[in-house]
Amino acid sequence: MDDRPIGIFDSGIGGTSIWGEIQELMPYENCIYLADSKYAPYGEKSQQRILELSIKNTEYLLNQNCKLIVVACNTATTNAISYLRTNYNLPFIGIEPAIKPAAINTKSKIIGILATKGTLSSSLFHSTTKNHAAGITVLEQRGTGLVEMIENGQLRSKELYQLLESYIKPMLDQGMDYLVLGCTHYPYLIPLLKKMLPEHVTIIDSGEAVARQTKIVLEKNGLLSNATKLGSHQFYTNGDETVLSSIIESTTVKYTVQSKDF
Repeated sequence: MDDRPIGIFDSGIGGTSIWGEIQELMPYENCIYLADSKYAPYGEKSQQRILELSIKNTEYLLNQNCKLIVVACNTATTNAISYLRTNYNLPFIGIEPAIKPAAINTKSKIIGILATKGTLSSSLFHSTTKNHAAGITVLEQRGTGLVEMIENGQLRSKELYQLLESYIKPMLDQGMDYLVLGCTHYPYLIPLLKKMLPEHVTIIDSGEAVARQTKIVLEKNGLLSNATKLGSHQFYTNGDETVLSSIIESTTVKYTVQSKDF
């Protein structure tokens, strides 16, 4: 049994949606979260730059004695996780768009995916789509500008709603009945999406599945905590501390938020 923290990093605050699922499933685990908001979004950067940022974050979490690292960013997963798994001696959990369940359950045989350029252009995304969506029309939509607006605390703005609607309407017009969220920032858009999507369209994100996989890997490697008190959670951001704090303020767990240049 191991009381060291789980490390989690993302290009900003989006991966807190993954953190929330992890702490709900495993309330006795400690977590350290890195919001790399200074360099958000990753989705418009080169693969080499995404790899460099992922290495930077991994090294920081290793120095914090983390026992496992969750790459809570679709773009970083698709562009860097193979390298990280090869070069570091601890388990890594990645995030992939949930193409498979959407492809299995669609009735219209048309699914939409809202993701960043970095995810949609990656070889891992294309292999996942090829393996799990044969015979299915996959409508790919880049969510350009969405991460920046979420990072700037504009979740309730009219501008964000209009931008999101401009991405969703063309996919609706083509008949999609499943919308896959391919960025960990995007679950924070679900309240807006529910206003613009008809009831027959199902929204899918990867958070719950990632939490389950994290628990499985911890169990397999004998790394689960045997603590009997609730875990503590440390959040670091190199961006705006108030935006990160506002995203997690409703949680009831013990946590601290700290600005740090990393």
